[in-house]
Amino acid sequence: MTDVSITEPARPRPATVTTAAAIMIFMGVAGLVNAVVGLATIGGVVDDFRDAAQATGASQSDIDGLAGLAWGTVITGAVLSVVFAVLLIGLGVGNLQGRGGARIATWIVSGLGLFCGCCGLLAVVSQSALSWNVSTDDQIQDLTQALTDSYPGWWIGLSGVVSVGQALGYLLVALLLALPASHPYFRRPAEPQAPVPPTTPPAIPTIPPPLPEVRNSDWQPPGRP
Repeated sequence: MTDVSITEPARPRPATVTTAAAIMIFMGVAGLVNAVVGLATIGGVVDDFRDAAQATGASQSDIDGLAGLAWGTVITGAVLSVVFAVLLIGLGVGNLQGRGGARIATWIVSGLGLFCGCCGLLAVVSQSALSWNVSTDDQIQDLTQALTDSYPGWWIGLSGVVSVGQALGYLLVALLLALPASHPYFRRPAEPQAPVPPTTPPAIPTIPPPLPEVRNSDWQPPGRP
């Protein structure tokens, strides 16, 4: 008996889906790189801050508090970068495979990522354009300004580029997956039906020919009187 298997034809992947997935994977990897750079840099920033803070006359508890805040901000950002990287790469692979749930989850993550990117850009602009004025105490103002000055010159520029790129990337991904060209790829294909074997008409019964008529005769088998 021959085993006949039905294979589903491959669906062509639209360029919009491929581009969106590539952007998501790139954003995930870039976020990890940015987190590594932040963790590698913050140690030197805190050391420079502690050296500069000694001249402000601030208490050791205030210095330790701002140093811990700097570390906590970078560590929190690194954790979020890892979480979003895993989500972006996983959802990017899901979109490449045409999973509708992955596309819906991508829109949700893109909305959250766009909000975070805008908040990060606002923080960068505020940090670069304004001085720290969080207290009427001159020592605290000098201390917070010393922390700002301890960051390297490229830190604000890199943070701004990452925030802008993050916001634009999430927006572009959401738009690409929402284009009409992307819709057919995420539709569930119709289940293939097994071919129906051809039916043969039933055989028409035929009337058997009549039996020959047997008549009585005087013939007797030989040897009988």
